[in-house]
Amino acid sequence: MSERRDGAPSSETSTVSDEDWYAREFDGAKFSDVRFVDIDLTEASSSGATFTNCAFVNVKFNVSTHESTAFVNCTFHSCNFFDATFTGCKLVGCVFDSCDFSILKVHGGDWSFTGFRRAALEGVEFTGVRLREADLTNARCSRSTFAGCDFSGSVLHGADFTDADLRGSTLGEIDPLTVTLRGASVTGVQAAEIVRGLGLIVVDV
Repeated sequence: MSERRDGAPSSETSTVSDEDWYAREFDGAKFSDVRFVDIDLTEASSSGATFTNCAFVNVKFNVSTHESTAFVNCTFHSCNFFDATFTGCKLVGCVFDSCDFSILKVHGGDWSFTGFRRAALEGVEFTGVRLREADLTNARCSRSTFAGCDFSGSVLHGADFTDADLRGSTLGEIDPLTVTLRGASVTGVQAAEIVRGLGLIVVDV
């Protein structure tokens, strides 16, 4: 399992395994230092819940919805987020390893310091999300939407944003020599930022 960004692994003190929590509601629930293994959270929902220093292993988040929920310094290994929706959630310091993100939708919230190294993020939708100092090294983000997102300080080396929608996102950290941007949609202002990243000087004629 991937370690946290600062190198400190989570320290789970209890384990919940082999539970069918289909459509379960987690309103205001609080979990800390728990290891969740082989849990079915299909169509589950959370609102105002908090998960701190938790590990999720082979957990199904399929078609689940989460609003104003916090996952802080959590790890996700071999989890399935098919058609899951996160709205205004906080996932600061989380690490994702070998997860399925098909049709994942994220609206707003703070996902700073998250680890998506080599993640398959094709077709995901992130809008208005704070992704400061996130690690997307070699992430596959083709045909995805990262609109109005804050990538300040993020590591994007080797990421593939082919045919992605990047309009309105801060792209100052993108090195066009190491990030694939073929067919990506950007605004004129963003295009100028990318050109400056190539060392060129933009001159208005």
